[in-house]
Amino acid sequence: MSADIPPLTGELLGLDLINTRARSGTDSIDHLATPDGLRTWVALQGEQLAQYGGDVLAEASQADLAAIHAVRKTASQLVDDIRHGKAPSDASLRELNRTLSAAPVHLELRWSGSSMAVAPRRTGSVIADLAAHLAEAVALVLTDPGVGTIRKCEAEDCTMLFLPASSRRRWCAAARCGNRMRVARYYQRHKDS
Repeated sequence: MSADIPPLTGELLGLDLINTRARSGTDSIDHLATPDGLRTWVALQGEQLAQYGGDVLAEASQADLAAIHAVRKTASQLVDDIRHGKAPSDASLRELNRTLSAAPVHLELRWSGSSMAVAPRRTGSVIADLAAHLAEAVALVLTDPGVGTIRKCEAEDCTMLFLPASSRRRWCAAARCGNRMRVARYYQRHKDS
């Protein structure tokens, strides 16, 4: 895996957030290391984060990333505890709840031209809003009935987490680690012959 490989997406949003920080051998990859990286990742999330696309995060600075990094760090700790059957730390729960409360949600009525519609709306800065949205996604991962089945990719140098749809799934993505590990095993078998 190298920094030119896009981040893994397609899992629950909270897991996708955790997976933006990865390790490959001795290389560390942080897909959210820069404001441009954050904007790219938000765009890759499509509809899940559509309200933050376009120019919404144009003014995001390096300092703004601290809020997103804090959610990711807390998410990693909480998911790791829960998937290993441990009680989450009070400090991690407080941190996630603090992030959730920084951009409160209220219902907002809108006229669609022919009928009324109601939608949740967050208040706060764009970054506080995004951090709260991501914290909410982490909360959904933590309360998912399958949280105990979250797995780490079996590739030795991969740190990606996934929620397997099948008990046979071993890799974060077949095209990423599955193929690489199968090729390595094939090479090793034929090298030894």
